[in-house]
Amino acid sequence: MKKLNLYIVKQLTVSFLLVTFSLMSILWLTQSLRFVELITNKGLPVSIFLELTSLLMPRLFAIISPIAVFIATLFVYNKMLSDRELVVVKAAGVSHFQIAKPTIYFGLVISLFCFYVSNVGIPSAEKAFSELEWKVKNNVSHLMFKSGEFNTLQNNFTIFITSHEKDGSVSGILINDDRKDKVRSTVSAEKGRVVYTDEGPRIILINGVRQEINERTNQFVSVSFDRYSVDFGNFGSAKKKDEKAREKTLGELLLSYKDKSLTEKERNKFFVEGNKRLSASLYNLLFALIACTGLIVGNFNRRGQVKIICLSTAVMVLIQSGDLAYTNMAAKNISLLSLYYANLFVPLLIALYLLLYYNPAKMRRKKTED
Repeated sequence: MKKLNLYIVKQLTVSFLLVTFSLMSILWLTQSLRFVELITNKGLPVSIFLELTSLLMPRLFAIISPIAVFIATLFVYNKMLSDRELVVVKAAGVSHFQIAKPTIYFGLVISLFCFYVSNVGIPSAEKAFSELEWKVKNNVSHLMFKSGEFNTLQNNFTIFITSHEKDGSVSGILINDDRKDKVRSTVSAEKGRVVYTDEGPRIILINGVRQEINERTNQFVSVSFDRYSVDFGNFGSAKKKDEKAREKTLGELLLSYKDKSLTEKERNKFFVEGNKRLSASLYNLLFALIACTGLIVGNFNRRGQVKIICLSTAVMVLIQSGDLAYTNMAAKNISLLSLYYANLFVPLLIALYLLLYYNPAKMRRKKTED
């Protein structure tokens, strides 16, 4: 029996890793497409692009992990059934629950790992991702100012930079500013540096000339300066966004109902997210049981187990849909949170009951005896 358990666990592990790698690769490609523009249009280094996309991995793993467990379990048990291995094991007197034990252990291990990823990996990765994304979108000196090109930051404000220096400064600067009505100004300087203030980013210019013409009065002014500051208006002045639910720790989410600074809608949303963090990892165990239960307790069919596989898949999709639906409903009405837990634990108990007590052969014998 130990050899059988080790064999099943080994097959489940290999299948799970292959399915997870395949699904995460596909999702990584689809998610990374939204950052390609930063490379092509804003000159984002490939290293930052890889860092941004890699920080999405914990979230993607938590999403696809239950589905990968379901596919891996379904594949392994269907293969064993097709090879008549399960038929031999059942004929040897091994109970349904004993056959499913390796899957239960495997599902519990993946659930524990997923719990760690959801409550440690995802919050830290989401914070790092938000900070890096904010820096990328607001780092006007390196991403928005392309050397040797005219860069339009907003309407009627254009800046040209000859080159970026290694110390972070820029040289050969020409600015055309038409933001004021009927007033046009042109500023040129030898060097400059972008600094960030509470009002937004500014560029400090050194050794240059500012020329301004007022179309109303037809006055022309030319001023030389040693040091001059130009602001970019509202560009890049947005402060960092408030922490999202995914960035908060489990304790912060569960205690959010005490935070008076949050609205009722926000408190409900964070509290529901906290409950989901506690229990969502158990979907790995549930989907593993759903995948194997039908194949173990169902009748063997030489033509294949298409009906059982389709039924198991339909149940999995229905539960997954219920998870999304009940989560959204509970965020609006916290009293509906019980539906979310029922969607998880009722199918789990049914699967365990079928493995422990459901035996079609015995039921048929009882009917014939009666």
